[in-house]
Amino acid sequence: MNNLKTLKFFRGPLAAILALGLLVGACSGDGDTEVAESTDEATTEEVATESESPSEEPAEETEPAEDEGEQAEPEKTTEAPESNLTLEQQNAVRSAESYLAFTNFSRDGLVGQLEYEGFSNADAQLAVDSISVDWNEQAAGSAESYLSFSAFSRQGLIDQLIYEEFTPEQATYGVDSIAVDWNQEAAESAQSYLEFSGFSRQGLIDQLMFEGFTLEQATYGVDQAGL
Repeated sequence: MNNLKTLKFFRGPLAAILALGLLVGACSGDGDTEVAESTDEATTEEVATESESPSEEPAEETEPAEDEGEQAEPEKTTEAPESNLTLEQQNAVRSAESYLAFTNFSRDGLVGQLEYEGFSNADAQLAVDSISVDWNEQAAGSAESYLSFSAFSRQGLIDQLIYEEFTPEQATYGVDSIAVDWNQEAAESAQSYLEFSGFSRQGLIDQLMFEGFTLEQATYGVDQAGL
């Protein structure tokens, strides 16, 4: 009985304390709920923001496409000048280049060679004029070729190149651009004449002068031949 009275005595304050505890718990519970809701909303907004923001970045990555287009432009090629020629004219050009790779020609000499091969004069001239050729150097090469198998005086070699249809200027350039011992050429020429026929000393000197050697060169050549 004493225990019951004691319990009854503390019933009022205990109830108040319990009620107060429940009230505080309810308030804190509501606060936690609101905080949780606000946290959830903030998290939802952040996720939405993060999911939306990446979609704006790829727009900047499309710019290099213009650079690729600009880099592709140099690949454009121009047609070769030969495409403006007929097939016959193209063949004439190739034939002219082949002849020049084999030996030396004057311009008119090469045109004549192409005509001999059956090309028309117009196509032959067009072909020769469409390629780059130094005719002075062709004359020099031709002069060296002649000297490799026969003896010539300076004037005789110039005359030979003119006969091959080089201009006088080209022929003179060709002969003067190479190193030649004209005295030695006279001696070789004198020896060649003596192998064909008999000559007097003066007769051989006269023959060499007729070939374009000077008196001094002809005399030297005959002396070297033993006359």
